[in-house]
Amino acid sequence: MRALLLRFAAVRGAFATRLTWREGPRWLRWLPVVLLCSAVGSCATLPDVQQLGNTLTPAAAPTVNGAHGPLSDDHALTLLRKRWPRNTLDLQAAAALEEAATGVPLIAGNKCTLLYDGPQTMAAMSAAIAAATDHINLETYIFEQDALGRQFADLLIERQRQGITVNILYDSVGTLDVPDAFFERMRAAGIHLVAFNPVNPARLHGDDWRINNRDHRKLLIVDGKVAFTGGLNISGSYSRSSLFRSRPPADAAQLGWRDTEVRVEGPAVAAFQWVFLRTWSGQDAADLPDAHYFPPPVRAGDKIVRVLASDPGGKFEIYKAYNLAIQQARRSIHLTSAYFVPDPQTVAALAAAARRGVDVRIVVPGKTDLGLVLYAGRASYEDLLAAGVHIHAMKQAILHAKTAVIDGTWSTVGSTNIDTRSFLHNSELNVVVLGDSFGAEMESAFREDLRDSIEITPQAWRARPLGERLREWLARIMAYWL
Repeated sequence: MRALLLRFAAVRGAFATRLTWREGPRWLRWLPVVLLCSAVGSCATLPDVQQLGNTLTPAAAPTVNGAHGPLSDDHALTLLRKRWPRNTLDLQAAAALEEAATGVPLIAGNKCTLLYDGPQTMAAMSAAIAAATDHINLETYIFEQDALGRQFADLLIERQRQGITVNILYDSVGTLDVPDAFFERMRAAGIHLVAFNPVNPARLHGDDWRINNRDHRKLLIVDGKVAFTGGLNISGSYSRSSLFRSRPPADAAQLGWRDTEVRVEGPAVAAFQWVFLRTWSGQDAADLPDAHYFPPPVRAGDKIVRVLASDPGGKFEIYKAYNLAIQQARRSIHLTSAYFVPDPQTVAALAAAARRGVDVRIVVPGKTDLGLVLYAGRASYEDLLAAGVHIHAMKQAILHAKTAVIDGTWSTVGSTNIDTRSFLHNSELNVVVLGDSFGAEMESAFREDLRDSIEITPQAWRARPLGERLREWLARIMAYWL
């Protein structure tokens, strides 16, 4: 063990002598972890989901919980049928199958508001924090010590000093380059903080050191009444405007980050709260301070949602939900994936959908902060293009969103990328929203992203340079660890 730690320290030290973590590309924060994981870990595998829809035994009707408990089967089916256009997913059957696969019920009576980029999301989150009256729970992968991170920390410190309970979970790899003093300042103000799965095992509260397992969730809960989740980290880089629904930038250096977040109000917030509390306790941390974490649930809107949280070694809830929705699609599959490195089963499901006439379109990055991931994902393009899948590379922003809308009625927003790391090694969080009204908003955003992207045609793909092919082959070798 000591030798492995020395190897990790040597790798980080070698890079630190040439450039700082902040100055280098973001994949550097993962390189030492990749090397260490390759030495200490064996390869786990994803479950077989290719026949999942044929092997499950779903109930006649899905379970739907409301503000006052489970709804009757008749009431649940009435709600679903209102949101079930013809020639799309059978929401009743799809919801029952998804529940059988994930073990997670639907929750009715919610309001879901889409947020399309960093400034819009940060403004909404800051407003919610400023209005808090009881508690604030924040779970994040990256919490930078940049101008925005300091501003966010100052706001949280101010609320703590005003008597609001503030609890923060941050990932120790995502914050690898952040000085301890940044977090100690918040601790000194009374904020309760836990570093998820410390890189240094000496700081581990328990005895289960799994350096490759990371908390990639992005979750903010205020007063148990409103929750935010999606792809946005607490960082000025991710929060730079993507110029979404505005004129393209004249200078490529002006490219912002295109992300998607969703603000949820209603009974589903309790499900998000349980995710946070479970992760906190799973780190063997001190008990959370007293607060009203579960206020009486109140109906806030008409959206039916499913809150899916997956953990390494768990039940692969998000992976199963994604693949089931793809397998059952009848009309369209529209994915937006910041880091698209699909496993063979997901490639097969997307290709099969395209071959049966489903309009399968995927928006992937044209520019990225993780070049290795970009090239690893491109290794799957040939099979997808041959099957009729349309792939679009975003050019007007740096893509960081992780979303999907299928048949215009099954939508998901969250932290999960379409890659093995997200499905197998990370703790992730997605919300599934059923219904055509929210689906229409998602489709509108997807069309906007298509406008800002260039389609990769089979002809252009076959004509790419030999050097590009070599990069793809080399990156694909490391795909499992990226």
